[in-house]
Amino acid sequence: MADNARAKRLADLIREVVAQKLQRGIKDPRLGSHITITDTRVTGDLREATVFYTVYGDDEQRQEAAAGLESAKGILRSEVGKAAGVKFTPTLAFVADALPDTAKTIEDLLDKARQSDEKVREASSGATYAGDADPYKKPGEDEDDAAE
Repeated sequence: MADNARAKRLADLIREVVAQKLQRGIKDPRLGSHITITDTRVTGDLREATVFYTVYGDDEQRQEAAAGLESAKGILRSEVGKAAGVKFTPTLAFVADALPDTAKTIEDLLDKARQSDEKVREASSGATYAGDADPYKKPGEDEDDAAE
């Protein structure tokens, strides 16, 4: 079992090598400049690596990019092996990162909360208190003084 620092260094190297190779090494038109490698994780035994990526575009472009990455997996793994110089080159698994979708969901929820707050603010703009503005008794005030 490798230590965590070694796995982290290997994960960082894999991320850099895969990103550089995708940018200027693979001629597949499905793998254009709209793919971003966001994170890489390596198992403790350094045998498997998961590469997280995002694709900016519609669902069709995402599916094409996934197919392109799957077909280029062997080339990318051999490039990682050349750069890493480890005894066993980890197998690569590409996973679409859910971060942009999660961020969009959070932004949508925040927009709904802002709209709800605005509605409450509009409804309360002309409202008055149901009783006195200050419902608490202050020291020295008697109920008889307040009634007169």
